[in-house]
Amino acid sequence: MSKQEPQIWLIGCKGMLGTELSLLLQKTGLAFTGTDRDVDITNPAALVEFVKSRPFAWIINCAAYTAVDKAEDDIETCRRLNAVGPGNIAACAKSVGARLIHLSTDYVFDGKGIVADGIARPYREDDTAYPVSVYGRTKRDGEIAVLENPRSYIIRTAWLYGKYGPNFVATMLRLMNERTGVKVVNDQQGSPTWAGDLAATIVEIINAESCGRPIPYGVYHYTNQGGITWFEFAREIYAQSRTLGLVKKDCAVNPCTTAEYPTRAPRPAYSVLDKTKIETALGIVIPPWNESLRRYLRAE
Repeated sequence: MSKQEPQIWLIGCKGMLGTELSLLLQKTGLAFTGTDRDVDITNPAALVEFVKSRPFAWIINCAAYTAVDKAEDDIETCRRLNAVGPGNIAACAKSVGARLIHLSTDYVFDGKGIVADGIARPYREDDTAYPVSVYGRTKRDGEIAVLENPRSYIIRTAWLYGKYGPNFVATMLRLMNERTGVKVVNDQQGSPTWAGDLAATIVEIINAESCGRPIPYGVYHYTNQGGITWFEFAREIYAQSRTLGLVKKDCAVNPCTTAEYPTRAPRPAYSVLDKTKIETALGIVIPPWNESLRRYLRAE
């Protein structure tokens, strides 16, 4: 791919993952055009006009409404950005023969887990989606719309953090430097995802195709490996950041329950995702969550 002739359209290029992807695409020499709110994904005509005379082979959609609690009262905006917009993008991609990579979420599941012998197992891609929040329902509807383009990849992720947007790790680092103690919920289990790892995996999908080993279309899960609670995540953030000098003072990290911090939208009690499918398809080994956290903090 030449830099003079864009081949990748990155939608949502200014968000946390979008910024990470922009930098990685530049570093790897893959030609791309990035847009944010300047092209309205809820307007089909705007999308068609933008792709006119542009030879896009790939479209990556990182745009989304992610204010989970606000979505409960802002249903229409959330629906337009998470369901209508992705459907428009999928139709646009199909019309020009482009492959589509769309980002989704663990919130498409109800968070109760698939229980076998009394133990919840990680959600697989073919488990039934049963969202219980407005955000989750609109993301599920977006997935259904995206799959109308048969040349689509959907990547569900969770607990995303990175350098270029607000996230749990950044919040914890700030609070740990400001307070003598923090309380973090210890009854919600999932897997953190470093945006740098997810961006690299997205680029790997594109590179695999260009190298003649195409990845089957469909739904995939990607987070870092391991299942922990938010409290366990915070405790490790504190331990590593103290060692690296990112937190300058003692701060007690204490567990609490979800009931102690009620939210407008329900949070999944269990949202660990099974990554076997994407590891097998790409021939990769996904790093453990604590190793990726260490690499992220060292780069800060």
